Amino acid sequence: MQVEFKGLQPYAPSFEAMQAYVAQLALSRGDFLSENGTLPAQDLREVLWICEHPPVFTQGLAGKAEHVLMAGDIPVVQTNRGGQVTYHGPGQVVAYPMIDLRARNYFVKEYVHRLEEATIRTLAHFGLTGHRVRGAPGIYVRLDEPASHARLLGADGQPMQEAELATRTDIGKIAALGIKVSRHITYHGLALNVAMDLSPYERINPCGYAGLRTVDMAFCGVSASWDEVAKVLADKLVTYLG
Repeated sequence: MQVEFKGLQPYAPSFEAMQAYVAQLALSRGDFLSENGTLPAQDLREVLWICEHPPVFTQGLAGKAEHVLMAGDIPVVQTNRGGQVTYHGPGQVVAYPMIDLRARNYFVKEYVHRLEEATIRTLAHFGLTGHRVRGAPGIYVRLDEPASHARLLGADGQPMQEAELATRTDIGKIAALGIKVSRHITYHGLALNVAMDLSPYERINPCGYAGLRTVDMAFCGVSASWDEVAKVLADKLVTYLG
């Protein structure tokens, strides 16, 4: 998988570029004939784009307008990824893997698990412990003890479920996932909060959860640059998506 570090990129052109690349990649893999009935000669490489975006709210296919509480001067862009509304801004590492799930012989559920695992391993590299919540894609941390390995449990003593997110004040979301799969090719991806202005999250119900706290690595005590985190996350994604 080819890794490309793209730096700060406007969101809408990035979205359009992903769609175009995925269409070309699917065509090059033989999914569709070109207009003259032949297959293209080139075989495009699977790619991982690493970037950050200027401030923008993005709505997923399940997004509801009422979860945008006050957009203000931040644009809202409708997308075709899964999930609901989230925020992108400077100081956040955004990763867009465009890979062929069919060629790699795993399905969407495992793909999501691998994205989360790469994120958890990235956080571990910087001394933080990331957690999953059943039914709520993304990675979460304990606010009082971000390095704690203790499992996130619900009121019943079982692994925490999505339904409890709205009532828990002891955890925060540090990474969001939202993907799309077209002709077996993935796009969109994940966003890991490194050191950013978190106040725009107060203008939305993050990922559709009212009151859900959103944090970054700096809040958790990590002093690391965007470049450092981007490099580690890219390495982990290459490993765990392999």
